[in-house]
Amino acid sequence: MERQTTLSKFLILHLSQGKAESDLAALLIDVAAAIKKISAITSKGSLSGYLTELPAKNLHGETQKKLDELSNQAMIEACESGGQIAGIISDGVESPYEIPDSFLRGQYLLAFNPIDGSSNTDMNVSVGTIFSVLKFTGKNKPEIQDFLQASQLQIAAGYAVYGPATMLVITVGCGTHGFTLDKEVGNFVLTHPDIHIPRETNEIAINSSHELFWEPPVQRYINECKSGLSGNRKKEFNMRWGASNVTDVHRVLMRGGVFMYPKDSKEPLKPGHLRLLSEAQPLSMVVTQAGGLASTGRQRISAIKATTLHQRVSVILGSTEEVDRIERFHQEYDQGTDTEFASPLFMERSLFRD
Repeated sequence: MERQTTLSKFLILHLSQGKAESDLAALLIDVAAAIKKISAITSKGSLSGYLTELPAKNLHGETQKKLDELSNQAMIEACESGGQIAGIISDGVESPYEIPDSFLRGQYLLAFNPIDGSSNTDMNVSVGTIFSVLKFTGKNKPEIQDFLQASQLQIAAGYAVYGPATMLVITVGCGTHGFTLDKEVGNFVLTHPDIHIPRETNEIAINSSHELFWEPPVQRYINECKSGLSGNRKKEFNMRWGASNVTDVHRVLMRGGVFMYPKDSKEPLKPGHLRLLSEAQPLSMVVTQAGGLASTGRQRISAIKATTLHQRVSVILGSTEEVDRIERFHQEYDQGTDTEFASPLFMERSLFRD
């Protein structure tokens, strides 16, 4: 019988060059322990009593549930005492969490979203956890500036999806790999090694209820996809939307596709909807390590250096051919060479025609 590769064995195999990598492996095992605890909480559903809404909203003005609070606490408690972490930032919490002086501080920074898509729990639909690990090069307590790093400087990233089975998908810079939680023995087992996103796809994940407010390049792309066999793409596209970034990106990773959460004019002051540090960056690293692309439409997410702790960005990621195409549509629109959305005053059928 073939021996199963557990998460611990995998990390020992890929992170065994020195103390720094051993510390990273230990940190990821702590993250996995938190995910096991969150999985146990979410699996109880309404029986747990944790799906009730909290009276106070978070700093983004969003309603949170007791589940969000408990999941946040689970991640912090699992990671703060191991001696690998210097500081932690969590989605929905305004300031970085300071490691107590009673614990040793390490050389890594952790950013995470404890429960992505928590509104789905009312319907017993999948939710997830997203995390990112950055290097801390300072000597004292980390400050906000220490977290404001470009995506390409991430040391590790991943997410968990709490569905029929709990899966942990991670990258430590050597591809993207999926582990499934064997609840009988409590181990994450490697079930999806070296995941690769197909270059081509016919599946899109986007919230079409915002279509009226999308930028023209996004409208152009979606319109040609909806045209199906009669359009210039000459193929049918499926549209999916699960109201959880993790579940939608996971589907892209498993089957190919493109996930889009673009900025829109409904909230013009927001440059996007996903938090750069705790959502966009880790999902970007997971996807690019699986052979996909991640972009805002105008620049690759890997090139963006955060300027604020809870900065938001537009996110378009997945199969390379589709992301390339969407980037080209943005470029043509910005340069005024996109005839589909050029000014109607000067088009062939314009007010100024002969």
